[in-house]
Order: sequence, then C-alpha cells, then structure tokens
Amino acid sequence: MAKKKNAKAEADKEKKEVVETEDETPETVSKEEYDKLKADFDAQKDQFLRMAAEYDNFRKRTEKEKLAAFDNALASTVEAFLPVADSFNLALSSTEGVSDEFMKGLDMINKQLENAFKKLNVEQFGERGELFDPQLHDAVSRVDDDELEEDYIASVYQKGYKVGDKIIRHAMVVISN
Repeated sequence: MAKKKNAKAEADKEKKEVVETEDETPETVSKEEYDKLKADFDAQKDQFLRMAAEYDNFRKRTEKEKLAAFDNALASTVEAFLPVADSFNLALSSTEGVSDEFMKGLDMINKQLENAFKKLNVEQFGERGELFDPQLHDAVSRVDDDELEEDYIASVYQKGYKVGDKIIRHAMVVISN
C-alpha cells in the first residue's frame, strides 16, 4: 500500500511539473514573432506617451485658463473703479483755495487708493516724458514741444492701467513732434 501512495505522489509531482512547463514562455521566439511583439509594444508605448502628453497639456491649459479668469475678473472690477479714480485725480489737480486740512484729507484718500491698486498689482502708466508706445498709449494729438524729443509723451489726458501684462485701459496722451 505504501508503494501505491509513493507511485501516486510521484505521478502528481510529474503532472505539476508538466503544468508548470506548459505555462512558461519559450526562451526563443522566431524573428517574425519578435518583430510583431516589438511592434505591438512600440504602439502601446507610443499610445501611452501621447496620452501622458495630452494630459500634461490639458493640465497646463486648465491652469492658464484659471489664472486668466482671475485676471479678467480683477481687470473688470478695477475698470469699474477707474472713473472714480479719474474724478479723484481731477479733484486733486484743482485744489486752489482749499484749506490745508481738506488737502491733507484728499492726500490720505489718494494714498489709500494707490495702496489698494498696489495690493491688486494694478500699475499706472502714461507720464509726461515717457516714450510713446502704441501698445500702451492712445495718441490723441501731436504738439510741438522744445523740451522733448519726437514721439515722447508731452501731456496726459487719462492715465493707463494694467494688471501684469493685461492692459485694463490705454493711456490717452499727446505726443511731441
């Protein structure tokens, strides 16, 4: 009876070895099979790399769109306050006969307005003596000015404002001949 158990155990062991050898891949493959497998692998690799690149581009584009949306919202909000800033600058320029206390109050308000613009990264541009840049300035007219060279800003009707590279409003200027 012990011989039967040993014989059965050896037969089971042989079956396991046969099964294990059937699951193993052969160590050598034909040139055609190798080329086919390599082509399949290269196609899968290319597809994976393209998908990874598409995802990266999508992520970058989405990030840019989020930043642009914030800049656009900020620009339109600041643009709504520009008429108030213009009126205030006009009030500051016509302060003849105003008491010192009133002038001091206007200066304090002006500093608060400038600090608010600074916190929002809003920059003013368009000062007398700057070189005219058609991307930043709108030329209203030309004048003869002995103090300035040609194409420099002689006077400013309305200051320009920008946030980063985004122009909120172009400066309206008079340029020299």
